Amino acid sequence: MKKPIVSVSWLKEHLDDANLIILDATQKINQNKEECPFDDLQIKGARIFDIKNDFSDTTNPLPNTLPNPDAFAKAAQKLGINKDSKIVVYDNLGIYTSPRAWWLFTIMGHENVWILDGGLPAWAKENLPVQKIEKREYTLGNFESQFNPEMVMDKEQILSNINSKEAVLIDARSNDRFSGETKEPRAGLRSGHIPGSINIPYISLLQDGKFLSKEELVKILPQQDKPLLFSCGSGVTACIDLIAYKLIGDNNRKAVYDGSWTEWGQIDSLPIE
Repeated sequence: MKKPIVSVSWLKEHLDDANLIILDATQKINQNKEECPFDDLQIKGARIFDIKNDFSDTTNPLPNTLPNPDAFAKAAQKLGINKDSKIVVYDNLGIYTSPRAWWLFTIMGHENVWILDGGLPAWAKENLPVQKIEKREYTLGNFESQFNPEMVMDKEQILSNINSKEAVLIDARSNDRFSGETKEPRAGLRSGHIPGSINIPYISLLQDGKFLSKEELVKILPQQDKPLLFSCGSGVTACIDLIAYKLIGDNNRKAVYDGSWTEWGQIDSLPIE
């Protein structure tokens, strides 16, 4: 099984690969209000992968909603991405939005995509080339989407799973949000979690902006013999938990509940614990 992450040293050695494209998936604002000292810098030659606008369905009131395959393909083509491109995606918090970008490419059928472990902070720490953030025009690529619907779930499927228990639902939010001890950062949402879900805060899987070792992840992640579903606040950090399970070699089917708590928490008819 191909690992979904690459190291800074790997990327440094492959900078001259003809088909390599580096994508900066940083979001300027994150729900944790984390700040990065590199907010005006990017890896030299990186292209801006704007999850919030270009690679989300902006007609949907929910944030970061999965775009339709045609819209995704057109946005990828504008970045000069081809069917044979090798993509390395990163963000400026180490590991935060880059797993979401990885998941988007994967659900659209593009296999040659990896996450830069440690992201921009790890790259800059090695004094490797960076530049001021710039948005440029690129020669149109020939990327095509081959959408895999099994990698995403909607609220009806999640509701059905509460009773069937066919899959295990994992919530990547912090423990205090999962337990309902603190208010949600988005206004108007109920507090708590989807009945039957288990809590694995994404932050527990990281150290200094990198994923923990496989040995450490195995100690944290409960082994499952059922398909795995992942949820969070808005479908972003759920992808961190998904990647962590891939890193320990877990071959169970995996899908993201794209609406996540932003959707579930605002619909009073849906059950919560």
